[in-house]
Amino acid sequence: MTLIKLLEMDSLRFLLFGGKGGVGKTSNAAASALWAAEHGRETLVISTDPAHSLGDSFAQDLSGGEVIPIKGVQNLYGMEIDPRRAFKQYQQMTQSKETEDMGPLGGMMGLEDFTDMTAPGADEALAFSKVLEFIQECEYDLVVFDTAPTGHTLRLLGLPEMLDSFFGKLIKLRMRFGNMFGRLKSLFGRGDSEPDQSLEQMEKLKETISASRGELRDPSRTSFVIVMIPEAMAVSETERLLQTLYEFEIPSSHVIINMIFPDKPDCKFCKSRKAMQEKYIAQIHNIYDDFIITEVPLFPTEIQGLPALQRLSSLLGTGILPRNGES
Repeated sequence: MTLIKLLEMDSLRFLLFGGKGGVGKTSNAAASALWAAEHGRETLVISTDPAHSLGDSFAQDLSGGEVIPIKGVQNLYGMEIDPRRAFKQYQQMTQSKETEDMGPLGGMMGLEDFTDMTAPGADEALAFSKVLEFIQECEYDLVVFDTAPTGHTLRLLGLPEMLDSFFGKLIKLRMRFGNMFGRLKSLFGRGDSEPDQSLEQMEKLKETISASRGELRDPSRTSFVIVMIPEAMAVSETERLLQTLYEFEIPSSHVIINMIFPDKPDCKFCKSRKAMQEKYIAQIHNIYDDFIITEVPLFPTEIQGLPALQRLSSLLGTGILPRNGES
C-alpha cells in the first residue's frame, strides 16, 4: 500500500510523521495533509514540536494553540500546540482548592509541594494529552501529526503509560487526603466553599490518555511515517525510533527518504554528495525491505506556501518505490 493509498483509507484517523531534526518532517506532514484535504477529506494538521515550523510551511501564522483554517484550501485546518500553555493549564487543574483554603497550615504541612507535583517531561506530556483529548472531542476525517525530533518523539510515545501511572498515583493521593482537608477546614472555621473539580478533571485526563493507547496501536486507524535523509546519523536515529515504535506497538510501514541530490555530472560537490547518498539509500532499502519507501528529491528552494506543498504532495504519489511486489 503506497502512502497515497494510505491517505485514501477511510478508516485512517491518525497519521504521524517523525524522524531526526531537520529531515523535512513538517514539509511532508503538511504536504500529506494538503493532499488529503484537496481530495475531500476534512483534515487537521497539528504540530507538537516546541520549535514550530508548520505555520512557515503554509506561510500562515498558526500560533496560539487554536485550530485555524488554512487559507486557500477547503477542508484543511492547522494547529500548533504550545507545551508551556498546556502545562500552565495542568498546574491550575492540579492545584488543590482545599489546600488553598487551608492557608498557612497547608504550607506548614507541605501540602503546597503535594499540589505542585509534576512528572518529568510533564510539559510535553500535557501538550500531547491535550491533543489527544481535543481530537476525541472533534470530528475530522484525518488528523496529521508533525511530531518533534526523534528524541522528543520517543518520550512522547511513552507518555501515555507514564501519565497513566503518574496521574493514577496522584488521584489516589488526592482521594486519600481529600477527607482530611475537609475536616481540617471545618476545624479552622473555613466552612463550605465552591466544590473542587480538579479530581474529576484529572480522572477525565487519565481516562483520555488510557483510551488513546488503543487508537495509536490500531493499524486500521493509525500509521507512523518515518522521514529521514540518506546520511549515517539519520539512519542510526531511525533505527532507535523504529525500535521504540515496535516497543509501543505503533504501526509503521512507510519510510520517506528526503532531500536526495540530483544528478549533476558537471558539479563535483553535487556528484560527491550524490555518491554518498546513493550508498545510504541502498543501505536503507536493504534494512527496510518490508517497508514502502518514498524517495523525494532535494528542492532548489524552501518548501513554503501552497504551490511548493502541492508539488511535494504530487511526489508522494509518483516517487514511491514499491517493495516486495507491492503497488
